[in-house]
Amino acid sequence: MTDKSASFVYVTYIRTTPEKVFEAITRPEIARRYWGHENVSSDWKPGSAWQHVRTDATRTVDLVGTVLESDPPRRLVLNWANESQKNDPDAYSRVTFDIKTQGDMVQLTVVHDELQPGSGMLNGISQGWPLVLSSMKSFLETGLGFDL
Repeated sequence: MTDKSASFVYVTYIRTTPEKVFEAITRPEIARRYWGHENVSSDWKPGSAWQHVRTDATRTVDLVGTVLESDPPRRLVLNWANESQKNDPDAYSRVTFDIKTQGDMVQLTVVHDELQPGSGMLNGISQGWPLVLSSMKSFLETGLGFDL
């Protein structure tokens, strides 16, 4: 059995609404403006496939998975793997977006778990999530994300 005990947790506060945070994650035309990728799914309902697609000319699919839970605008849970490893069940990890109102802000908690300790995925997301979520925060508060 593969050890999938590692996890990564990131919490940020964004001056916006839960609806706008949920849309920033699930609407391709918004995600591309702060992430440099589009998150694409047919309907964001449990069981639906999703893809993380580059917005450059290549339109390369980097990540794939399935929607495990969807409770707009409060919660979204996905499984997640590199496209090149999509046929390996051990390659999948889980990402949970919990979105809560905190006064006039939103608390966004991202838990990326079921990761293999020391894996390339763990190393990549440990650097990537802080940058992506900071860019999302900046975009939602100012209209400008980072160049990722």
